[in-house]
Amino acid sequence: MLVLVINSGSSSLKYQVRDVEAGSVLAEGLVEKIGTGSGGGGRDGEIEGPRDHAEALEQIDEAIHAALGGRALDAVGHRVVHGGERFAEPVLVNNEIIRAIERLNPLAPLHNPAAVLGLRAIAKKWPELPQVAVFDTAFHRTLPEYAWRYAIPDELYANHGIRRYGFHGTSHEYVAHRAAALLDIPLAEFDAVIAHLGNGASVTAIRGGESVDTSMGFTPLEGLVMGTRSGDLDPSILVFLGRAGWSPEDLDSMLNRRSGLKGLAGNNDMRSVVEAAEAGDAKAGMALAVASYRLAKYIGGYHVAVGGAKALVFTAGIGENSHQFRTLVAERLGALGVQLDAGLNRERSKEPRVVSGPSSAIPVLVVPTDEERAIAEATAAVVNHPSIAP
Repeated sequence: MLVLVINSGSSSLKYQVRDVEAGSVLAEGLVEKIGTGSGGGGRDGEIEGPRDHAEALEQIDEAIHAALGGRALDAVGHRVVHGGERFAEPVLVNNEIIRAIERLNPLAPLHNPAAVLGLRAIAKKWPELPQVAVFDTAFHRTLPEYAWRYAIPDELYANHGIRRYGFHGTSHEYVAHRAAALLDIPLAEFDAVIAHLGNGASVTAIRGGESVDTSMGFTPLEGLVMGTRSGDLDPSILVFLGRAGWSPEDLDSMLNRRSGLKGLAGNNDMRSVVEAAEAGDAKAGMALAVASYRLAKYIGGYHVAVGGAKALVFTAGIGENSHQFRTLVAERLGALGVQLDAGLNRERSKEPRVVSGPSSAIPVLVVPTDEERAIAEATAAVVNHPSIAP
């Protein structure tokens, strides 16, 4: 089955064509600057890009034509960030499902509106092609209520849906399966802590193969120190700044775009921050200390939440590639008996691997994530089982 995987941004479309049975990638790419220019040709100095997602899709169609070699797409799988409380698994898309996703826009204003645009663009261009929505929040629907509740008046949950949802679920679920297989542990017996570390970062407690707690909450802002996001902070700070004249837009920009590593070190790229710290930059060194300490605290708490983790797993861009940051985190986990093997930790590989030493109380793994593969496989599973109704 050939599946086109779409990850829609407000001004971009990331795509990948996968042969699910063969496990291969036939084409991939990124269309950017959607809606930011004239859509072709223009005067000097104009930023050019597709007029809308429909026009971007035409570019994708042209780009993948040669790679398909005369074969036809069988389905399209979409990454959708927020599924709210309604969507606990991937669903076959129809107009009602698109409207339901659109009604969740207030919960993910930077992400869901773009997904809706992508869904409608596909429906217009290929109306007979099955579409499947795969939700980042779905894997975390197994959180017990005491983990997803905020200690705020109940009417805020009842009337506005304010609760902890969690994100990066597609990645956490995929990595949990791969890590359990690497350790030869049945998924139903797999208890672990998984750290998905990229420009956006989250950590999840896995018990019996299911998510029982996760660091992101109502939005992807809660939790760890990220590239440009603050993660956890005292909410009274926002009240204080609001009284000092900061608008909601000012606060949103500060928390989501000017905080995290960027706020502490002036740069949101982990590689640059590590290089600066190694060169003696005090701000960069402190940024790494804050980020690694925050993550270590979560790992310790989630070790308790799962009743004793059988593994600690690092994934995503930073988790997979920054041996320096993994070392900083592991050095704070001595109470858990975590010990990395310096040589194994420095090795670079695209394969899942153990990077802890033989004396480590729990194995430490690096497992590359592949969200596109997970979305493609989920899409194929839904399309191949017509009894699965939206």
